[in-house]
Amino acid sequence: IGLIALLLALGCARDAVVHAQTTSLHHYDIRADQLPSPFATGSAVNPPRVVSQPGGARLQVPPGFSVSVYASGLDDPRHMIQAPNGDVMVSEPGAGKITILRNGKTYTFARGLNDPYGLAILDGWLYIGDEDAVVRLPYTPGATRATSEPQRIVPLPPGGHSTRGIVFNRNGTKMYVSVGSASNVSAGEPAERAAILELNPDGTGKRIFASGLRNPIGMDWEPITGALWTAVNERDGLGDELVPDYITDVHAGAFYGWPYAYIGQHEDPRRRGERRDLVARTIVPALLIQSHSAPLGIAFYEGNMFPAEYRSCAFVALHGSWNRSRRTGYKIIRVPFRNGRPSGGYDDFVVGWMPDEQSRAVWGRPVDLLVLRDGSLLISDDGGEKVWRVTYSGAR
Repeated sequence: IGLIALLLALGCARDAVVHAQTTSLHHYDIRADQLPSPFATGSAVNPPRVVSQPGGARLQVPPGFSVSVYASGLDDPRHMIQAPNGDVMVSEPGAGKITILRNGKTYTFARGLNDPYGLAILDGWLYIGDEDAVVRLPYTPGATRATSEPQRIVPLPPGGHSTRGIVFNRNGTKMYVSVGSASNVSAGEPAERAAILELNPDGTGKRIFASGLRNPIGMDWEPITGALWTAVNERDGLGDELVPDYITDVHAGAFYGWPYAYIGQHEDPRRRGERRDLVARTIVPALLIQSHSAPLGIAFYEGNMFPAEYRSCAFVALHGSWNRSRRTGYKIIRVPFRNGRPSGGYDDFVVGWMPDEQSRAVWGRPVDLLVLRDGSLLISDDGGEKVWRVTYSGAR
């Protein structure tokens, strides 16, 4: 509380450097063998109330780091990629468009889309994860406006969790699309839901790559092993500390539990006895995150700006809770890795959007992360309608 009060008293200029360095960032280590029983607490309905950035409110980062506004005045900024020429492209589902950020200016590359989220560029095409399809547009580096209508190449089930992430493997031969469930914990949904799909770049050859992932959103490639990782929003309604969200490596044919089990062979009491075969197959994810944090974006750090201990770690954006009596999330965390695996828990990295966990007021909701070629880290914020930039200039 004292640190927050101090930060509010210091003040800051809007759209300038808006950070304070702190050593009071927390470490978390959530273990699968220490989970509470279902319904150990009630199931809270505690959504946030997004407010304008209070005068003097600052984001807090470790010593040596700085945070500044990279772009503002956006409409629901979510997924980001960097184009070959250095442009940053950001999806804005609320406006149904894709925006280019270049040297402090914005350009509308495409509009009229249906809740666009994921973006990827391959072989002269911009791929877009709309709610009900993967579409693509011809793209030339440096272009600021699409020259044709979107080509629909992969129909997807609409509704429910509507974010559709897209990544290509390193050699560009396969496309991976994340599709969330239509519900919290209902059985009998189409096989393409709560799954990551694998396809050819032209949309053919579709198969279920991995399943039982309630709402997988962000995806990235771990740089040491080359494995695909995703950030997953787990189910609600079992209490404040269930079910932990997570990040995990994703393997062909693997099953991660939804809706029958969670975090290994913990059977969901609402689906008890229905699919014991799938409960037995359920994988324990690689790293558990505080329940209801809502992890969205994940990015492995391969830049050279940050200190050496950040190399190959994962940054994860936590959009923030609604199903927890004491609010959590609304921050960026860092997950240290060693030899391609998490080395033990995670640490807060950028905090401050939630000044008080017992108040509904928050002034930002981080969504996605993008490591730029200069080594800085961008954060999209659909609550504050901004993109933030994290840099480092401290000792090495």
